[in-house]
Amino acid sequence: MLRREGFADSIVMLSGDAAAPVDRPTLSKEYLAGNASEERVLLRPETFYSENAIDLRVATEVVRLDPGSREIALSDGQSIRYDRLLLATGTEPVRLWIPGGNQKHVHSLRSLADCRAIIARAQTARRAIILGASFIGLEVAAALRSRGIEVHVVAPEKRPLERILGQEMGKFVQSLHEEHGVIFHLNETALSITGNQMTLKGGGVLEGDFVVAGIGVRPRIDLAAKAGIAVERGVVVNSFLETSARGVFAAGDIVRWPDPHSGRNIRVEHWIVAARQGQTAALNMMGHREKFNAVPVFWNQHYDVPINYVGHAECWDKVAIEGDIAGKDCVIRFKRDGRTLAIASIFRDYESLQAELSMERRITQSEL
Repeated sequence: MLRREGFADSIVMLSGDAAAPVDRPTLSKEYLAGNASEERVLLRPETFYSENAIDLRVATEVVRLDPGSREIALSDGQSIRYDRLLLATGTEPVRLWIPGGNQKHVHSLRSLADCRAIIARAQTARRAIILGASFIGLEVAAALRSRGIEVHVVAPEKRPLERILGQEMGKFVQSLHEEHGVIFHLNETALSITGNQMTLKGGGVLEGDFVVAGIGVRPRIDLAAKAGIAVERGVVVNSFLETSARGVFAAGDIVRWPDPHSGRNIRVEHWIVAARQGQTAALNMMGHREKFNAVPVFWNQHYDVPINYVGHAECWDKVAIEGDIAGKDCVIRFKRDGRTLAIASIFRDYESLQAELSMERRITQSEL
């Protein structure tokens, strides 16, 4: 967006990953399932960065940020001065703090390297254990089932995704995965992993050739916090995505911003939100004053069934179901005090777009 809007000066992009930026949603979907090449996973062609004069430095660690001097320090001793800075450090997987949780056959999935490691295990494995019935955990389960691997999912919830999608959709998601052979161990947690055996809190023991932990992520805010930038379970920004430090902006999974749709300060860990925030931040880094008013949107894929979600509802007092969830043709509206905060849908793209447009218009009209 900076280049598109005519910014002609230096752009330096620093990344701790060893690989160039990738399309993360594809990692847990098509690529892990074996239906996408590694070239397709790359967010941009290798030539994109040089063609657009973007100095991309991978495998680079930033150890200190000084907003006063507008300088960052790298682990190799170098320092870089900046006029404007964007923090887009994202999240990192929550570590599995149980005995045996640090063994080599216990994986998490965040980077291309993580995905490569899981695929390598899957080449010879017969059975896998997924810890956590999260979006990422269930997408990994679906991808591994497509490879013919027996999959067991261990999770503390009564139903998968019920906290986000509600009871009925949670039941549907569970039954959909069970139809594809996934075996659930719900209301359960892991106590330890010894070799290929996992001991559960309920007393059972599961065997698996490898484990993938999808037990959540945490925002990578240490760099900002140590620099004195305001944080609150995320990096706090204003409507223009600027942090408490002058000239420092933030976007993506780390950001807690004032959401005009819900009327709350929220943090959302979804791809489309991060992309749209990056675009708005770029404009404001160039001196524009554009508020980030986009409606939060995400999608989730379970085999051949897409679930689209528009809005943001951390809690609700009514769920209105239109259509047939089991028939894979429905819209679910999450409401509070009579107002629709979010909708989830299956094969109802038009209604999803209508809901997004309606929410956008509601904010536009309120600002008039």
